[in-house]
Amino acid sequence: MMRAYIKFADILSTSMGKAFSWCIVILMGGTVYEVIMAYAFNKPTLWNFDFSMQMYGAILMMSGAYCLATESHVRGDVIYRLFKPRIQGWIDLILYFIFFFPGVIALAFYGYEYAALAWKIKETSWSSPAQIQIYMAKSMIPAAGILLIIQGISEVFRSIICIQTGHWPARMVVAEETEKILMRAAQDENQQDVI
Repeated sequence: MMRAYIKFADILSTSMGKAFSWCIVILMGGTVYEVIMAYAFNKPTLWNFDFSMQMYGAILMMSGAYCLATESHVRGDVIYRLFKPRIQGWIDLILYFIFFFPGVIALAFYGYEYAALAWKIKETSWSSPAQIQIYMAKSMIPAAGILLIIQGISEVFRSIICIQTGHWPARMVVAEETEKILMRAAQDENQQDVI
C-alpha cells in the first residue's frame, strides 16, 4: 500500500511540475511581446508586469512538490550522507513531522482562507494601473500546500520503507548533482578512449 501511494504521489507531483513548467514559455512570450511593444513601437503594455508576476508565482508555488519528489531541493547533507540508510530514514521521518508538516499544513489551511477572501472580494492587483484580477492566482497557494502534503506523506512512507529494509525506494525521476553527471560523463569518455 505504501509503495502504491508513493507511485501515485510521484506521478501527481511530477505531472504538475512538468505542466506548470510551461509557464516559463508563456512568461518568455509575454516578455518578448513587451520588449517588442516598448522598444519597437513605443507602446508598452499596462498588463505585462502583473502577468509576469503571476507566471513567476505559478512556477514557484506549483514546483515545490515536484522538487520534493525529485530530490531537487537544496540540502545541507554534509554529515547526513555519511550515515547508513536506516539512520537517514529515521532522521527524515522525525524532521518531516517537526519541520515540514507544520509549515505545509499552515500553507494549505491559511492559504485557503487567503484565497477564499480574494475570491469573495474579486481581488485585483493594487500595484499596477492595469488592475488585473489576481484572485485566481491566489488559489495556487492552498493547491501548492495540498500537493506538498500529498508528496510529504509519500516521503514519510519512503522513510518507513527505508527503516524497514535498509534501502531507499527508487524514485521516478531523480535530480542529479552536476558534479555526478560530469564525473559519469568523464568516466564514459575514459572508457571509450580505452576501447
